[in-house]
Amino acid sequence: MIGGFSAIAKRELKCYFSTPLAYVILFVFLVFASFLSFKGQFFEIRQADLRIFFDYLPILFIFLVPAIGMRLWAEERKTGTIELLFSLPVTVRGAVLGKFAAAWLFIGLALVFTFPLIVTVNYLGDPDNYVIAAGYAGAFLLAGCYLAVSIFASSLTRNQVIGFIVSVLLCSIFAFADYPSILNVLSTFLPLRAVEIVQNMSFIEHFESMRRGVIEFSDLAYDFILIAGWLAATTVVLDGRREA
Repeated sequence: MIGGFSAIAKRELKCYFSTPLAYVILFVFLVFASFLSFKGQFFEIRQADLRIFFDYLPILFIFLVPAIGMRLWAEERKTGTIELLFSLPVTVRGAVLGKFAAAWLFIGLALVFTFPLIVTVNYLGDPDNYVIAAGYAGAFLLAGCYLAVSIFASSLTRNQVIGFIVSVLLCSIFAFADYPSILNVLSTFLPLRAVEIVQNMSFIEHFESMRRGVIEFSDLAYDFILIAGWLAATTVVLDGRREA
């Protein structure tokens, strides 16, 4: 076991439920998720499924996930507890993975709490529950990508608000990297190959196939490689500050 991983994960998970902020974030997410899923368009298309929920989820995550991840390292640095943390038998990598695992599990719990949406669409119609399950799996991986970016942003500053803003900006860039308007702008000063690379890095593009019920190895590999890359970058940043 990576040094300190289990202890850090348990500590962080306990912290989420010992502060009112976590409950506020959960409440706001569930309210917006329910409202956006069942607003007028749901009844207009006359099809009982969670298509609209998954349409809005990447946008909700842009604000939800940075709100969860902004404190993970910024708070440690602001209060000075980061020095105490690393004086314990805990490796930097173990601490980064522990905090990430706890936050990712918390987001997964937020997704579990949306189960009334599944019950509702099954009551109203006959949706393809395999597609819904694949969509939730894709949503969990998508949240992991957002979270890895947010943890990196949090490691750069001791101010949670700055960490939140940087996280939102970075997540927005990666989420909407495949939008035609953005690609058109990039094509004016980047070669075609570079534009294609940017397009393929879009969070939403790799989420789309899973929300349609198609689970491909390339999408899974993208998510895990991206998560590992941002967590490695976070470890490098914290290692540098620890040695400074």
